[in-house]
Amino acid sequence: MKPFGQPSQTKMPEAAAVVENYWSVESEKLITALQTTSDGIKQSEAENRTRRYGLNTLQAQKRTSAFGLLLSQFKSPLVLILIFASIISAFVGEWTDAAIVLAVVIGSTTLGFVQEYRAGNAVEKLRSQVTIKANVLRDGKSQIIPSEQVVPGDVVLLSAGSLIPADAIVLETKDFFVNQAVLTGETFPAEKRPGIVPAKASLADRINCVFMGTSVRSGTARVLIAQTGKATVFGQIADKLNLRPSQTEFERGIQRFGSLLTQVMLVMVVVVLAINIFLHKPPIDSLLFALALAVGLAPELLPAIISITLAHGAQQMAKRGVIVRRLNSIENFGSMDVLCTDKTGTLTQGVVHLDGAFDPEGTPSKTVLYFSYLNSQYQTGMNNPLDDAIGAYAKEAKLEIGSEQKIDEIPYDFVRKCLSVVTDNTKGIRTLITKGALENVLNICSSVQVGEKIVALDKKKRNEIEKRYSDWSAKGFRVLGVATKPVEIRTDSYTRAEEKDLCFIGFLLFFDPPKVDVQQTIVDLKNRGVQLKIITGDNEKVARHVADAVQLPINRLMTGAELNDMSDDALWHAAERTTIFAEVDPNQKERIILALRKTKHVVGYMGDGINDAPALHAADVGISVDTAVDVAKDAADFVLLKQDLDILKEGIDVGRVTFANSLKYILTTISANFGNMFSMAVVSLYLPFLPLLASQILLNNFLSDIPGTAIASDNVDPEWVAKPRRWDTVFIRRYMVLFGLVSSIFDILTFVVLLFVFHASVGEFRTGWFLESLLTELVIALVVRTRRVFFRSQPGKLLLVSTLIIIGIALALPYIPVNSLFGFIPLPAPLLLTIIGLTTLYVLVVEAAKKFFYSRVENRDA
Repeated sequence: MKPFGQPSQTKMPEAAAVVENYWSVESEKLITALQTTSDGIKQSEAENRTRRYGLNTLQAQKRTSAFGLLLSQFKSPLVLILIFASIISAFVGEWTDAAIVLAVVIGSTTLGFVQEYRAGNAVEKLRSQVTIKANVLRDGKSQIIPSEQVVPGDVVLLSAGSLIPADAIVLETKDFFVNQAVLTGETFPAEKRPGIVPAKASLADRINCVFMGTSVRSGTARVLIAQTGKATVFGQIADKLNLRPSQTEFERGIQRFGSLLTQVMLVMVVVVLAINIFLHKPPIDSLLFALALAVGLAPELLPAIISITLAHGAQQMAKRGVIVRRLNSIENFGSMDVLCTDKTGTLTQGVVHLDGAFDPEGTPSKTVLYFSYLNSQYQTGMNNPLDDAIGAYAKEAKLEIGSEQKIDEIPYDFVRKCLSVVTDNTKGIRTLITKGALENVLNICSSVQVGEKIVALDKKKRNEIEKRYSDWSAKGFRVLGVATKPVEIRTDSYTRAEEKDLCFIGFLLFFDPPKVDVQQTIVDLKNRGVQLKIITGDNEKVARHVADAVQLPINRLMTGAELNDMSDDALWHAAERTTIFAEVDPNQKERIILALRKTKHVVGYMGDGINDAPALHAADVGISVDTAVDVAKDAADFVLLKQDLDILKEGIDVGRVTFANSLKYILTTISANFGNMFSMAVVSLYLPFLPLLASQILLNNFLSDIPGTAIASDNVDPEWVAKPRRWDTVFIRRYMVLFGLVSSIFDILTFVVLLFVFHASVGEFRTGWFLESLLTELVIALVVRTRRVFFRSQPGKLLLVSTLIIIGIALALPYIPVNSLFGFIPLPAPLLLTIIGLTTLYVLVVEAAKKFFYSRVENRDA
């Protein structure tokens, strides 16, 4: 295992031997070797180490330079073949053809470069808005920095919800548990504490270490960073396996589509070349013609178009407050038909208010408020809106802590669901104060305070307490319990073992009112084909009350206890029909998401806590918010700048628009290119000359690609975003056959008109067919971009303007001085008008075919 940063970086000679097995040496020795202190390093030294070891990332942060991106445009096998063919052409003396082919290839690759460079810049700017943070000690002070800036020797402070930025050894811990299943497969969080373990200890046995990519489940710790970047355990695994994010359904569909066209292309090239050589046509011209057909048929701009479309979608989402962390997930966002979310902050305002503190009899109590205030003020774990609400209420009541001082803390975790602090007053009396989920608090209580008396917590008293809890919950209140007990003075730390035989002293009632406009948002989501499901850890009565308040129809409510007794098969069927899942834990959330996916739903999950991370990973679409804990943001595909379902609704619309525009390019390609290239391949067998020169085919392809790149910003009809849509291979194949056939029929009709009506010369034939094939490919994009009659759906301004400009250029090409370079000649007016008339007729026939095709699709879907 290589210490520090990237494997190629220079090591600290004096530290290398110690850091190699840092878990097996004393922390003091490691601190010395890393030239640091228990309070971290200086900022200036951190900057030096960043320069020396690089950023703390698994991949180099250097973006591809403009020159590198330009070179990458030439990596396509098709482009390389064309360049090779142009070299052969030049070698045999066909300098003009070689220059034209090379010029068109350079023009096409430059177009792709410009669009991808702009798209890349836009996406990087958006991604920079959401970064994972680390709390480090620099110059002896705590400060928040991006995790990528963490260096060996840094001291990092961790608490529940933190994502661990690099491999480190623990210096101090307090009830510190880490979820490291991503590396070790352990089902339950592992406890970490200072110490030394053998050099050959396995990852699971290194109880004194934390690792990059894992997350803190509960407790607090101070850790010393030993290894960063690719030198971490996670980095080495990722490097060996060359890990990639799993492909989305849309990506797989694009891949299958590209493979299909490539296979057809290869067969066409080989057959056309062989037959043309057999017919004794010029071999170089035949080679260039066959290769040009391949380029005309193959979707060589498709990857660039998809990137541009997704980048444009990411920009549109950003304008609506949705930051895209994984660009390829945009299509999944649009395909989402089930959205699972907690109620807090989405259905409710997310601003929790303390309605009051009450004793076990249900009477307002300043004592309960005082002890709750001590607990909330002295806890040092995750920032909690409940604690903020207690603080705000106490300040409004002008409550002061007085002489009580914090002695110790037993941090919150998701098993106990409570948090305790130990305080000491001037009289030397120490008190353990516990606040948490009512049932959990009652389970560790043996007595209850009734007025001035303390009585046993028998079954009758417990029933009375639970009855009040039930009544308040039914009214929409979130209820916590508060308990205390005196503890003895000790020098060592207090642990969870102290949380027993407490005295229950009262309740805290919190209220989070429903959002004013959330009812309309729920209706809007339903109209878009998106089911809303609530998954919450709150009790079922609170969850039901919130659902009723926002008028969310409840088909079925399931509790975590019911879910535990249910097999996976049963859950697959029940999950679809269930609206509310209440009282669930993090693992159950994940089970619910997986069950919904198993039943062919595209599932989105919205969460902001560490307990949401498993579900965020499991969902097709992970959604978090900017204020979420690091581990939640890291697991999410999208981050909302505001926790609001209305923003989510707009993001869904943008995702569907992005999918629609990507599909438009594909439909345009297969309905025009396939028919044109197939027709030319067939016709070339019957003509004594090549129907088009290679340079003319490439120019045709280049000019048609220019408005194609504008499809990313095209307008989309409302029906495209009315429901979730997915990649449909059957739909695309049928579309290709029908509209490719229509295109070929008009190509052959043009061929007949040119030869047998106008008796066109070779130059006139090529010029006329070039115009017909280019004009039909340009106008077809305006027709197939909508299911409506084409003139009733307004195209995007950029698409319309660029199409009209290219049409103008195409009509002018035969008449401008450079026409001879491409083998064009001026056409007689009657012939030009006939071609324009054929193009108009083509539009009408395609419109009729489109109506026929979509009526069949609707009948199939029905």
